[in-house]
Amino acid sequence: MLLAAPASADDTAPHRTAVEQPAPVLGRLPSLTLPKRSAQKSRAAGVAGAADTVVPAKPRLDVDGDGFSDTMYRAINGTVYVEPSSGADAYEYTLSGGDSAEQYKDLVAPGDLNGDGSPEILALSATGTLSLFRSPVGSYTGSRTWSGNGWQVYNKLVGAGDVNGDGRGDVLGRTPSGELYLYVTTGAVTGSPLKSRVKVGNGWGVYDQLVGANDVTGDGIADLFARTPGGDLYFYPGTGNAAAPFAGRVHVGSGWNSYNQIIGVDDANGDGFGDILARTTAGALYYYESTGVGSFLTRSGGGTGWNAVSLFVGAGGNPDFGKNEMFGLDTQGNLFWYYPKNNGLLAARQLVGENWGGADITTPSSLDNDGRAELMELYAGTLYNNGSPIGNGWGVYNSLVGPGDLSGDGKGDLLARDRSGNLYLYRGNGTGTAFASRIKVGAGWNAYNKLLGAGDYNGDGLTDLLARTSGGTLYLYPGTGVASKPFKSRVSIGGGWNSYKKLAAPGDINGDGKADVLGVDGKGDLYRYASTGTGKFGARAKVGGGWQTYVNLY
Repeated sequence: MLLAAPASADDTAPHRTAVEQPAPVLGRLPSLTLPKRSAQKSRAAGVAGAADTVVPAKPRLDVDGDGFSDTMYRAINGTVYVEPSSGADAYEYTLSGGDSAEQYKDLVAPGDLNGDGSPEILALSATGTLSLFRSPVGSYTGSRTWSGNGWQVYNKLVGAGDVNGDGRGDVLGRTPSGELYLYVTTGAVTGSPLKSRVKVGNGWGVYDQLVGANDVTGDGIADLFARTPGGDLYFYPGTGNAAAPFAGRVHVGSGWNSYNQIIGVDDANGDGFGDILARTTAGALYYYESTGVGSFLTRSGGGTGWNAVSLFVGAGGNPDFGKNEMFGLDTQGNLFWYYPKNNGLLAARQLVGENWGGADITTPSSLDNDGRAELMELYAGTLYNNGSPIGNGWGVYNSLVGPGDLSGDGKGDLLARDRSGNLYLYRGNGTGTAFASRIKVGAGWNAYNKLLGAGDYNGDGLTDLLARTSGGTLYLYPGTGVASKPFKSRVSIGGGWNSYKKLAAPGDINGDGKADVLGVDGKGDLYRYASTGTGKFGARAKVGGGWQTYVNLY
C-alpha cells in the first residue's frame, strides 16, 4: 500500500542524509549602456509614416522617478536587481509581503496603475497566484497590496502599456492554445485592480516571444512585437480599442532568433518612442532605437555579461520554472552539482555529497515554491526528498521522473513506472512532502529505456515528457495540463539517441526559457541539444569531454 503522507520515523530505512544545494555564483553585475537622452524627433520626422506630434506614453518601470523606465531583472543567484536608466549602480530590490523562500515564475511591469507616479509590479507564482506590489518612487522595496488566483491558465503575461487610451497600463494573457485576453486596469491597487478579461484574438501560439513595447509610434497607445520560433519579428500597432486592440501585423525583419530574449524597455532616448533590448546566447545585450513606425535603426551595444540574468522584467519569452541544474554521480560515489550559465554552458561543478555510490536517485523539477530541483532517493522501498521520507512502497517502480506540473495546478508532479510498464501520475502537494493518490495514465511504457523531462519542449508552456526506445528513437509526449490524461499522442523527434550512454534534462541552459537536453556518448563527450520551442531540437553542440567519469546524470 503506497503512502501519500510521510512515513513515521520507526519505519524508515537508513539512507543518505540531505545535501546542501549551493546557489549559483553571480560574480560581477553586468552594466547596461543606453544612448544619451536627447530628443531626436527630427530623426523620426524623416521616416515615412512617423507621427508629426508625439504624445509620450508614461514609463512602466520608473523606479527612481526620473521619468524613464529602469531595467529590472532576477539574476542567476535568485536576487532581483534594478539597473537605473541613468547609469547609476544597480541595486537589490525586494518584493515584501510573501514567502522569502519563494521564487516567482514571472515578474511583469504594467505601469503606474493608480496615477500616483510610482510603478506597480505584478509577481506570478508557479501555482497561479498573481500579486500586485506597489513600488514607491525611490524605494528599494515593493509591498503587496492585492493577490488573485487562477493565473496558471496562461503561459505568458504581458505588461502591454496603455491599451485603451485611459492613461493606465493594462495586462495581456495568452493561453497554451493561443487565445489572447486583455485585462483593463481599474485605477485601483487594492480590491479589484483588473476588470474582467476580454478575449481579443486567437492564433497567438505561433509566437515564442510576445513583447509589450509600450508606445512605439508616439500616439500614446500600447503596441506589441511578436516573434516566431523561426526568427520573424512582427509589429502589431495599437488601436486604442479594447475590443480589438491591435491592427494587422507588419513584418519587421528576420533572423531575430539569434536572440534568446527580446525585452521591452520603453523610451530610452527621450524621443517619445518605445525601444527594445535583445540578448544573444553569449550574453551580449543590444539596444534597438525605434523609428516611430515599428522598425528600428541599426542596433548598438548595450553591454556584455547579461547571461547572468535568468529573468528580465518585460522579456518576451515564456517563463520557465522548476529546474535549471544537474547532478552527476561519479564512479567513486561522489555527487556533484552543476548549474547552467544561460549561454549553453555549465558552470564548474561543485561537490555536494560523498558515499552516494549505488544510490537510486531522481531529481524532479521543483515540488515546492523555491524553483529548485529536488534531490530524491529511493532506498529500501522508501522515497526520500532531500533526506526526508515521503512514504514506503515505492520499490515497485523502476523509473521515477518529475518533469514539472502535469495537472495544471502549477505544482510539481511525479511520474512512476512499474515493472509491468504501467505509468502512474502522483500529483504534488506544493511543498514536496506528500503526493495525492496515484492516477494510472497508461500502459506499455516499458517499451522505453529512458524517461526524462524538465519543462516545455514544444512552446505551449505546458510540461512535456521525453521517452527513448531501446532502438534509439526519441519521442515527445506533449503535455495537456490535465491529470487524468496528461499527454497527447507521441511525436517522433528522431533516431540515433541510443548513441548516448547518459541523457539528462537540466531544464533551460541557454537562457531562452525552453527546456534543453544533454547527452554523453561512449567516448565521454557531452553534447547539448537546444530546444527550438517546436518540439524539435537544433543541431547538437559539443560542450566538453571527460564525462565518462559519471555513472549517471540527473
